[in-house]
Amino acid sequence: MTYLDNAATTFPKPKGILADLNFCLKKYCGNSGRSSHALALKTSEKIYETREEIAKLVGISSPERVVFTYNATYALNIAIKSFIKEKCHIITSDFEHNSVIRPLEKLRLELGVEYSTIDTRCDLSAGLKAALRPDTRGMVCSIASNVTGDALPLSVLSDFAKENGLFLIIDGSQAAGHMEIDLKKTPCDAFCAPGHKALFGIQGSGFICFRDKFRRKSFIEGGSGSDSMEVEMPILLPEGYEAGTLSAPAIVALGGGVRFIREVGIHRIEEKLDHLTSATEERLRSIPGITLYKKGCGILSFNYKDLPSSVISSELDSLGICTRGGLHCAPSIHKRLGTLDRGAVRISFSYLNKMRDIDRLYKAMRDIEKKI
Repeated sequence: MTYLDNAATTFPKPKGILADLNFCLKKYCGNSGRSSHALALKTSEKIYETREEIAKLVGISSPERVVFTYNATYALNIAIKSFIKEKCHIITSDFEHNSVIRPLEKLRLELGVEYSTIDTRCDLSAGLKAALRPDTRGMVCSIASNVTGDALPLSVLSDFAKENGLFLIIDGSQAAGHMEIDLKKTPCDAFCAPGHKALFGIQGSGFICFRDKFRRKSFIEGGSGSDSMEVEMPILLPEGYEAGTLSAPAIVALGGGVRFIREVGIHRIEEKLDHLTSATEERLRSIPGITLYKKGCGILSFNYKDLPSSVISSELDSLGICTRGGLHCAPSIHKRLGTLDRGAVRISFSYLNKMRDIDRLYKAMRDIEKKI
C-alpha cells in the first residue's frame, strides 16, 4: 500500500514515536495533575516535556502557554469562541477549512458576527486593507490550504494585526511541521494545530499556543486538578482551558513527533516536500486529461478529464494508492478553483515518503488511463 493522504493524518509514524507511545501505555500513564503517586507524576512530567518541545518548535518562551486539545478543530473552536464575544467583523481567507468557517457561521447566527474573505491570489496587504472596517476586531486565517498548499505569509498577517489593533488566530493545520514558524518574530494571539498530521503524532492530539498566560471566555468547564475549591475554571493557562483528563498517550506521541521534526530540521523537510511535489507534478503533467492545481506544503491536487474526484480516488485505492477525493471540508477553495461539483484528488506527502511512491502513483494513473 502506498500512502499519500498525509494531509488528513500521517502514516506511517517514525519508529521512535511508536516506542514512546508503547512505553507510556506499558510503564506509567497515570492521570496527570490528579494524583500524586509516581505514575501520575511521571505522566505529568512527560506532558510538560511535550509542552516544551512545542514551545521550541514554534518559538514561544513559556511552555505554560501551550494548551492541549483533541484536534485542531477543537483548538480553533476554543480560540475563536474565546476571542469573539459580541457582534463584530472578522477577516478571513478564501481557502479556509470548515473548522474556521463553521464556528464563525455559528457566531454569525448567535451574535450577529460578520466575516469577509480576502482573495489570496491578489496582493495580500492590499486585500487586508480593503477588507478592514471600523468594526473589524480580528482575523482568523489558515496559513496553508489543505487542498492546494496555497500559503499566506504569517509575517504580513502579524504586522497587519499589530498595526490595526486586531487579534490574530492562526490555523496551522497544514503548516506546523512543514514550514518554519517563529512566533517571537511573527506573533499571533492563538496558533492552532493538530498533532496527528505533519507533527507525526496520533489522532486525539492538538494544541493552541496562546500569546499570553490568561484564560478568556472558557469553552468547557470541569476538573482541572488545581483550584478545586473554586466553582470557576482557573484563570491561568494551561489549566484554564484543559478541563478533564488529558489524552496522555496522544500527547506523549506528539512530543516524540515534534522531537523528530526538530532533529531532522524543518528546512530539510521543506526541501524534500518540494522535491516530491515537483516530481509528481512533472509526472502527472505528462498524462493527457490531467488538470493540476497549485502545489505547496507537500500537497498537490488534480482532476482527470471530467470524472468526479471520488471515482479517481477509488480507482487509485483499488490499485493500492491512498489519496483523498472530494471537497476536503474546504468548499471555499473549491469554489475558487471551479471544482465544487466534483472536488479534487489530493495527494499529500510526509517526510517519510519516497520517490518510489511517485513511481507507483504514476503507474497507477497510467493504468487508470487505459481502463477509463
